[in-house]
Amino acid sequence: MQLSSSPGLTARFSRQVILPGFGTEAQHRLAAARVLVIGAGGLGSTVIPALAAAGVGTIGIVDDDTVELSNLHRQHIHSVADVGRGKAQSAAESVAAITPDTMVVVLARRLVSGNALELFADYDLVIDGSDNFPTRYLANDAATLSGIPLVWGAVAQYGGQAGVAWAERGPQYRDLFPAPPPPGSVLSCEVGGVLPTVCATIGSIMATEAIKILTGIGTPLIGRVTTFDALSGSFRELSYERDPSAAPIDHLIDYDLFCGLAPATGELSAQELATELETGVPLTLLDVREPWEAEIASLPGAVLIPLGTLEGGLATMDTDAPIVAYCHHGIRSVRALELLRAHGFTDARHLEGGIDAWSRLIDPTVARY
Repeated sequence: MQLSSSPGLTARFSRQVILPGFGTEAQHRLAAARVLVIGAGGLGSTVIPALAAAGVGTIGIVDDDTVELSNLHRQHIHSVADVGRGKAQSAAESVAAITPDTMVVVLARRLVSGNALELFADYDLVIDGSDNFPTRYLANDAATLSGIPLVWGAVAQYGGQAGVAWAERGPQYRDLFPAPPPPGSVLSCEVGGVLPTVCATIGSIMATEAIKILTGIGTPLIGRVTTFDALSGSFRELSYERDPSAAPIDHLIDYDLFCGLAPATGELSAQELATELETGVPLTLLDVREPWEAEIASLPGAVLIPLGTLEGGLATMDTDAPIVAYCHHGIRSVRALELLRAHGFTDARHLEGGIDAWSRLIDPTVARY
């Protein structure tokens, strides 16, 4: 983006250029900046348009997910017309409607150890709006090895937090969280829900931190974390320092394994389940979603016991009966499988990809949501 080539661009950013300590130099820095955003979901939906509207020259969007109807209450960069489309492409088109002068690089792929360093090499700053711990640790380590700052954020239910990890200038994400939480101990948005305005609040803080770093104004959240509680309307700040005993980051690892998310045993694909049902294999379909989800779509004959009440409802079930647990995407059903096996259900499995995979691969008449 070249500010000098268009009087319209100069007028467009006049309200921020006149800010004390900002000026045209800061605006030129934004125009020259290249920012990679991980995730075009709840946080990315606020971060991406904010950066584009502020005048960031190049925005890369890495996300391999597709838009679903249940995303739209918080992922405002997408619309009903985008349901089923790739999030990265949908977000890019929204940016084009805001300002055609920002170049958007669509990276419709999953961020993994094998491509992170190559992707990060093309950018000045990374913003992590992902929703899982393996990606958060990967983003931190790849940013450290790449020598660039990382702005990160996380939301859950009625609260959220944001900070900056910049190994060259202060503590990083691993200094704050040396070890990931036990699998299943932190509820995802799919399981625990999230207030949409929390995503907007934390996303705005993240975008602000990126602008501060890129322009040199203000003091970035290095060694500090801002937390927000929507129920009380309050903010708090937590300070932290480098861990002198921490091992240096010199390579990328298997982050699923590090976070305790090794591939689950007992997975059953949608095709395998369809075959078993067609051949009459006796089994109990256990739906561990919420009642409102079952009203939208369910598998015939399924027994509905939401995950939150599953442990108490196991007494009514036969431990010797073959069971296939399922949910929306196959996330809650993994936890259900762990509970079943812990209580003596040895012939228990879960549906990989959940009812969403069943709808896509087996029966499209089953509604997706």
